[in-house]
Amino acid sequence: MPKNNRIGKAAVITDAEYSKIRRKILTEKYKLLLDLGWFTGERWGALVKLRVSDVYDRPGIPKTDIIFPAIIRKHRPDGTADTTEIPVHPTLKESLERYEPKTTSEWLFPSRCGTKPIVWKNAYNILMAAVEKAGYEAKGISTHTMRRSFVNRLRRNGIEKEIIRTFTGHRDNKGLDPYFEIEADERRGAIATL
Repeated sequence: MPKNNRIGKAAVITDAEYSKIRRKILTEKYKLLLDLGWFTGERWGALVKLRVSDVYDRPGIPKTDIIFPAIIRKHRPDGTADTTEIPVHPTLKESLERYEPKTTSEWLFPSRCGTKPIVWKNAYNILMAAVEKAGYEAKGISTHTMRRSFVNRLRRNGIEKEIIRTFTGHRDNKGLDPYFEIEADERRGAIATL
């Protein structure tokens, strides 16, 4: 789906829009995938490659921090990536406790055969169907929307860029700054301080 008039950037969405999209997803598997993107800001390419051991201490017991091994994360131009751990938000913890994979696969999101993770494109198609059912198909939403929304929610809550970068893996603000989207009410508020 094109990022309509967004100059190649995925839309940033509100909590209400996220909730509406989530309600249109039918399975716990894909709801959890959406939740992981929303509460960790990780790219979906890494999310679909998570292993059960990255997320759970034992069946039904989520870890306090989700581990994203460097091997599954997007690599920088120099070929490096960092393993990162992201604390589990209470709402995400509830989703993780509800989720019960249908197989004994090592993958958090196993394919039908269970020997491989699901394919990113299938997850994308599920998201796009939910976006369409929610009536947001013209908004420019993609899997990267969850990452951009995560970064902007943290920024609006006053979290420093240095802390946000520990989640996103950016080495400096040059890579992080394009994620920020300044809203009209923020601009009006800034002028109102004069």
